[in-house]
Amino acid sequence: MKVIHFIGSIDKTGGGTTEYIRLLGNALKSSIELIVATGLSDSPITIDGVRIQFFDTKVLRWFSLLNEFRVFLKAESPDIVHINGIWSPENWGFQKIAQDLGVKVVLSPHGMLETWILAQNPWKKKIGLFIYQNKAICNAQHLHATAQMEKNSIRNLGYTNAITIIPNGIDLSEIKKKKERFGSKKMIFLSRIHPKKGIELLLEAWGNTDTKDWTLEIAGNGDENYILKLIESAQDIKNVSFVGAQYGEAKWDFLRSADVMVLPTYSENFGIVVAEALVVGIPVITTKGTPWQDLETYNCGWWIDLSVLNLKLKLEEIIDSTDDQIKTMGDNGRRLIKDKYDIKIVAKNLNELYQNLI
Repeated sequence: MKVIHFIGSIDKTGGGTTEYIRLLGNALKSSIELIVATGLSDSPITIDGVRIQFFDTKVLRWFSLLNEFRVFLKAESPDIVHINGIWSPENWGFQKIAQDLGVKVVLSPHGMLETWILAQNPWKKKIGLFIYQNKAICNAQHLHATAQMEKNSIRNLGYTNAITIIPNGIDLSEIKKKKERFGSKKMIFLSRIHPKKGIELLLEAWGNTDTKDWTLEIAGNGDENYILKLIESAQDIKNVSFVGAQYGEAKWDFLRSADVMVLPTYSENFGIVVAEALVVGIPVITTKGTPWQDLETYNCGWWIDLSVLNLKLKLEEIIDSTDDQIKTMGDNGRRLIKDKYDIKIVAKNLNELYQNLI
């Protein structure tokens, strides 16, 4: 079976969807012939053993780009095309050409139909839906959601396609070392730095809390002007620092250096960084804009309604906790990931979905 995954970019700055493609590619390549089709970028990731086909989607040459898609898809003749993400015209274009050629399509919105996302630049999204996106979603043979919350959002918009829930996952074999010693009294934010992530609320909560000797380190990449604005707003807040993007082994070392991770996001379809923190043994604060109710079920973190007050209350609770209490929650988090989010299980479930479609 040959499957082509299309994603707008696999640049290493792309965040969760790029990491999802990397992990999934490594897990799927032994059971199917997998090709990743994507746009050109400055620093794309590589996936050993997986062919990557690049297209120049940055230039204004729509009809020639569609022709390139057609030539490529005719030559490869895949059994399934899996589209990752919506709103980008090239995603729709690749799907359209594939379906014109009789190829079945699985579409993963990756959280892009969540209420908060739809409320951002709503007129642009309404125009996109009217021109191409609504039809593309309706025409997909199958939709893939990463959680029940995302499936509910899709259904609430009126889409009746078949939907399968398969979460994102973590490659447990990549985790060479877990968190051993607690007591650093360091809380970290690790994600793309974007208004969606709720960092302003976190800074306000931190500034209004007696954090004692705890520190907050904020890591990630994003719009330079936005980051500078955040840094300026945090100048008078005690024990806050911005430490830049963290990749590769540096990311894992950064996670292990913390006692707690916080992701105060407005909206995530999964939030792979939550799983990454949990798998090394770090409890997590995140919001009900994510599908991480398991944090409460497994007692490995805090799943809150997003507000400055709720963040402040959880900060105070954590600061008053003992190292042993935090470590126990971290151990519970590792158990959660092993039970439910091993990338091998994710790949097996996706493979079964593909087999059922052909």
